[in-house]
Amino acid sequence: MKSSRFASLLSTAAATLIFSSGLALAGAPGEATLPFISEKLSPHATMEETVGHIKRNIEARKGWVVNAVKPMDKTIKQLSGIEVLPVTLIDACNPYHAAAILKADGDRWASVMMPCTVSVYKKSDGKVYIGSMNARMIGMMFGGEVGRIMGGDVANDQERFLDLQQ
Repeated sequence: MKSSRFASLLSTAAATLIFSSGLALAGAPGEATLPFISEKLSPHATMEETVGHIKRNIEARKGWVVNAVKPMDKTIKQLSGIEVLPVTLIDACNPYHAAAILKADGDRWASVMMPCTVSVYKKSDGKVYIGSMNARMIGMMFGGEVGRIMGGDVANDQERFLDLQQ
């Protein structure tokens, strides 16, 4: 039963992704909006300012911690010799939310979305962008305990993480 529920969720997710991707709308200039992924232009001129602001926002939210800040471009260069424009991944976790999801065997598949990752990167236009998963949309898609947590508390906190006007 549980594996058929998971298969059904995956089928629904795949169909929704395929259908929605054709309906994706462009955001404001310098921003892209896809059904499950959000990209926006940083108000900061540098990667360091943007990463620092997001880290402070995460750490200001009750229960959240920054697990890691990973310079993906440097890892790619080190392992492959290929240079790409700067990309930094910020991994954030709220252990209370994670535990609530992971305690049930039927929801442990959601661990593939953990920790919450925010990406800060430069494009060839020289500007800094922020990419993130749309936790609210993910929550709506999955429903149940995963949906309640992802679409509620996680999505609300994520909005605060990414509010760089505060």
